[in-house]
Amino acid sequence: MTRFVAGSRARRVVQGVLTGVAFIVVVVILMMWLAGVFHPKVEDSLPISEPGRAERPVGDAVLVEVRTVRLPRTESAVGTIRAVHETAVASKLLAKVVEVGVIAGQQVKEGDVLVRLDDADLKARLDQAEAAADRARADRDQARIELSRVEQLHEQKAAADIELDRARSTLKAAEAELERAENAAQEAQTVLAYATIRSPLTGVVVDKRVDVGDTVTPGQVLLTLYDPERMQLVASVRESLAYRLKVGQTIDVGVEALGKRCQGHISEIVPQAESTSRSFLVKVTGPCPEGIYSGMFGRLHIPLDEEEVVVVPAAAVRRIGQLDVVDVVEDGALRRRAVQLGRHVGEYREVLSGLRAGEQVVALEPREAAREQG
Repeated sequence: MTRFVAGSRARRVVQGVLTGVAFIVVVVILMMWLAGVFHPKVEDSLPISEPGRAERPVGDAVLVEVRTVRLPRTESAVGTIRAVHETAVASKLLAKVVEVGVIAGQQVKEGDVLVRLDDADLKARLDQAEAAADRARADRDQARIELSRVEQLHEQKAAADIELDRARSTLKAAEAELERAENAAQEAQTVLAYATIRSPLTGVVVDKRVDVGDTVTPGQVLLTLYDPERMQLVASVRESLAYRLKVGQTIDVGVEALGKRCQGHISEIVPQAESTSRSFLVKVTGPCPEGIYSGMFGRLHIPLDEEEVVVVPAAAVRRIGQLDVVDVVEDGALRRRAVQLGRHVGEYREVLSGLRAGEQVVALEPREAAREQG
């Protein structure tokens, strides 16, 4: 009985294993069928029938030669557009703002009134100082008259020497008091002028930080202005490239936001490297196109040695889907070939891979190229 039970268990185990193996074999065969293993293969001797690889006769196609040119190699350094002349206008008084005559972005001229502060108490102090100066001036005039009278009496032997000395001392004291009073009046006039804040330059208001009713303190910045006619790019250049630059050198500057490029002159190279990045600050100034504002992103293009690059006429390149392709002459026939392109070089495109110098490609007219791409 025990033998019969053991034999039955062994048969069930063997059947389970065989069933599992059969299932795995079926799955593998199904996957091979889906992968096309059992489909007939195309013989290697048959010609390639894909449109992108088919050979075509040259015919009367216009051929151009792929050639090499020498271009200056450059490396870029990023920076920020800043104004050469930028100033922060601050208050010199503790006073209330009674008038703000500008807004951010407004054009102003040198001497224009920007902000007015409450100056009632300053005018009162000026009036007091001027009154004190008038009184001192009157005392000085009286002292001069008295000295003249005493000198006449002294010549007539009718006044003692001590009286003459006393009159001279009184005149000197009156003149000193007048000078002090006039200086006090001048100081009051200067402080009163601080209540009317004027533009120190012709430019644009960048930021307005106060409004009517605010109380400002000495040293508080009220406005920021800059001269838009003189802009500069302040770039951080690593030390290995900074040694290639010198003050006065002409260099290219690019503003990517506007898609524009202009030339400037290196005006300053800060003679100290930043310890964290090991780079130098380089400032480039020069005439820039319209639309440049302080704070914009810029790129400094530093010239290096020349390099030899392969170029192909832009008219020979077609855009098909996501690929750039050209028709190349191979063994007397045309064959389409995908290429990887780089920079624009005038009417040419830099070829990074896919073509060699000396090969001939087909150049299409613009209308024909558009039809080809469509």
